[in-house]
Amino acid sequence: MIMFIIRRIASMLGVLFALTVALFGLQELSGVDPARAYVGANASAEALERTRVQLGLDQPAIVRYFDYLGGLLHGDLQNSLRTRTPVAEGLSTAFPATVELALWSLGLALVLGSIFAVLTVTRWKGAGIVRVVLLSGASAPTFLLTMLGLLFFYGQLGLLPSGGRSSFGSTSPGPTGLFVLDGLLAGRVDVATDAIWHLILPAACVAISPAVAIGRVLVDGLRINLVSDHARTARSAGMPEGLVMLRHAVRNSLGATLSMIGIQAGLLLGGLVVVEKIVSWPGVGSYLDKSVQASDFPGIAGVALLLGVVYVVLNTLVDLLQVAADRRLVLS
Repeated sequence: MIMFIIRRIASMLGVLFALTVALFGLQELSGVDPARAYVGANASAEALERTRVQLGLDQPAIVRYFDYLGGLLHGDLQNSLRTRTPVAEGLSTAFPATVELALWSLGLALVLGSIFAVLTVTRWKGAGIVRVVLLSGASAPTFLLTMLGLLFFYGQLGLLPSGGRSSFGSTSPGPTGLFVLDGLLAGRVDVATDAIWHLILPAACVAISPAVAIGRVLVDGLRINLVSDHARTARSAGMPEGLVMLRHAVRNSLGATLSMIGIQAGLLLGGLVVVEKIVSWPGVGSYLDKSVQASDFPGIAGVALLLGVVYVVLNTLVDLLQVAADRRLVLS
């Protein structure tokens, strides 16, 4: 088990190292002159040269890469060419908003996926309607689903907010930057409730596609394990069907389901980038959109690196959870 954990961590570090090489290489090949973008198109040649020296652009590429890598190890993601402030500072402000939306989206995806799987396997009344709604939503692009949701739930019904994180301003009432949690910690139930109200539409739109993917894998696992020998033995011993489902079918279906959750969690991050722009969510997606418009490569690279780290770490954790659920995977 210990060796498996060491191998997975080493693999994770190798992937992250390759990601830094790729990002640095793309910056070199992008054709964007950071010094020119930093001082402006009308700057003099002398000012441009001073800026190049200040930014270390007069050094060989290999020297600049190791300076870049050393900075990353100390939390330095370079300075944004758009805001003239550290990229890490900008992302630290935007990241909590994305984390909150991602957690709610993933949590909702797990709930919907479980409902989808259980209703499909047990064939309860109304299961067909739920399956049709979820499959229809999953077949639509996330951005289209979000725009249709805004038109219907905000424009036509006026039930949900049009965007943003809160009606109480952009400042969180607590230390975490997560409005719902901070509102509860501060005893501001009104702030927490309002934040949940703002989360419903974007989280639901992002969650539907991962929910169906997770639910389908769980359905296959449940169907196989419900007719297995150990399930039949449990029934013959008088175990209720609900306990057979929980103790045998669900537990033995966790391996493939956890793997799919890891994949969908990474894909979910890509959906958030688009949805944040549509609903004016002040997260990493909005930061990336502004950086792209300004050709701010340090900002773009910072977002790509942050999302890459999150994706790799999530998949490593999923692998470890799979082994915890089934120790036989260590031997495979």
